[in-house]
Amino acid sequence: MRVTEGGIELEVPGEQTEGVEESVFYNPRQELNRDLTIATLRTFSEREERAETYLDAMTASGVRGIRAAADGWDVTCCDLESDAVDLARENLERNGLAAATRVEHRNVNALMHDEAFDVIDLDPYGSPMPFADAAFARCRDLVCVTATDTAPLCGAHFNSGIRSYSAVPQNTDYHAEMGVRTLLSALARSAARFDVGVDPIFTHATSHYVRTYLELDRKASAADAALERLGYLSHCEDCLYRETDRGLIVDPLESCPHCGGERILVAGPLWLDAYCDREFVASVRETMPDEFATAESARELCATLEGELDEPSHYDQHKLCKNWGLPANAMDDFLADLRAAGYEASPAHYGGTTFKTDASVGEIRAATEDALV
Repeated sequence: MRVTEGGIELEVPGEQTEGVEESVFYNPRQELNRDLTIATLRTFSEREERAETYLDAMTASGVRGIRAAADGWDVTCCDLESDAVDLARENLERNGLAAATRVEHRNVNALMHDEAFDVIDLDPYGSPMPFADAAFARCRDLVCVTATDTAPLCGAHFNSGIRSYSAVPQNTDYHAEMGVRTLLSALARSAARFDVGVDPIFTHATSHYVRTYLELDRKASAADAALERLGYLSHCEDCLYRETDRGLIVDPLESCPHCGGERILVAGPLWLDAYCDREFVASVRETMPDEFATAESARELCATLEGELDEPSHYDQHKLCKNWGLPANAMDDFLADLRAAGYEASPAHYGGTTFKTDASVGEIRAATEDALV
């Protein structure tokens, strides 16, 4: 079938069976991801003017690489599947970009071993970690990563998460946050092996995937600094209290300081620092073209991220209230009560009832309980 996205026209295979999230060649549910990619690349090119070359590492239908090429990047598209390579070439020809865009039919790890790129975009089916080492070894400026294996990342598929990310993710109420921070930790440790420091300038968890953009600093001191942003999170299963401890040597809680419970989950190493540069995200929002189909949703996401606190976990208001046996009130009123009590509080981009605060779970209840009764 023929589709139009971001001003380009594509021929793609028919839609997959209903309920299947990932398509081998073209996933319409990823249009927000791709629209944000173009806006991010435009914003980054103003920040790093010398960045010109872009590798679409798993090109499939070619949509991401074609859109980058149409936007002026020197693009290389790569895929191991011959059908994907043929389709990408046809779509490049359809959009008048075949002469200016290279398509490689090979293992992308081998390609990255042979060549360096200013920007490398990893959007595989599942975990990006089999490609991370090569990307950090050979990328100059920006590594863009999508991970669709959210169940291993958030601890729902526990052993798979350990194997894929060399970390212990835990299945908590803040699934998406756990996935984001597990992924960033694994990527930071991968980059550090090549004396490369990473700084996540834009990250979001949307639907069934996590997407992050990592600006690189290719020196050992930057890699050391990135590793200092890692640590462990202890979580009480009884009252939902949690606290963090920085460093790569774990020192878990033996009992909960809030309720005294001993059902403590320990997750890590996780990325405990900010995962967005607020000024950069604001620029992405302002750069988002009106003609992009997801422009409104993309701007709303960016606006939420701009105001989101850098706390390493989030709460779900409805789950807290259920745990307390109290009815939930309007989220705006709930957050206003927290702020009135002297705490910071913000909506989280993961969903309408999620929020972040520097208050502990006990302080949250004390600040909001009167309005909930």
